[in-house]
Amino acid sequence: MPFTRRAWFAAAAVAAALVSVGWHPHASEQGREDTLRPAAQTMAAGLAGWEFVTDPPVPIGQVCVVRPDGVVAVAGSPAGYIATTTGRRDYRLHAEWRWPGKPGNSGALVHISSGPKDRQWPVCFQVQWKNTAVGDVLPMAGATFSEPLSTPPGAKTPQLNHSGADSERPAGEWNTCDVVCRGDVIEVSVNGVVQNRVTGVSVAEGRVGFQLEGTPFELRNVTIVALR
Repeated sequence: MPFTRRAWFAAAAVAAALVSVGWHPHASEQGREDTLRPAAQTMAAGLAGWEFVTDPPVPIGQVCVVRPDGVVAVAGSPAGYIATTTGRRDYRLHAEWRWPGKPGNSGALVHISSGPKDRQWPVCFQVQWKNTAVGDVLPMAGATFSEPLSTPPGAKTPQLNHSGADSERPAGEWNTCDVVCRGDVIEVSVNGVVQNRVTGVSVAEGRVGFQLEGTPFELRNVTIVALR
């Protein structure tokens, strides 16, 4: 057998042996990546994998009810937020929401992280669902991004206004929100219209959730899918 073929078979045997014991390069890094890129997550099947964060604590079942058609009815109070119980990095959030009554204030939260809070709000980025302001992006509790804010320095609620034409639908109709988080970039579309893009985010991973700020709303077709 020529030497080159012997060498090839020897290398193949070594590779097979390494695979058999589960070896791959940068195993510790890959393990962390797998932790932050779990399988796709939804809400329609129930509230497993989600929690409600408020003070004092309240069970999520007291503020969220999953109906037989998969719609999640969300109470507007107490103030707090629904969040996944695991963190993520590089993902797409899709959610549909509507105001069953008078429109009010809520939002999708991405990259929810531990650390100091602003009142009950954690370090994160909020995609605004507030009526007439849908698509604005708010850096919460000291989070930052590279783009200049639309609000003046020192504003109590800093934000970057949405850039596209208003694409919010009338109260009672379903809206769609798509948020793509890749690296240090967050891109936001509302009802198929690109509304915002921020770069250089100070926090690029964390939990995902929705804000409760006084007004009941409904959710459906919530999915969080890892980007590959």
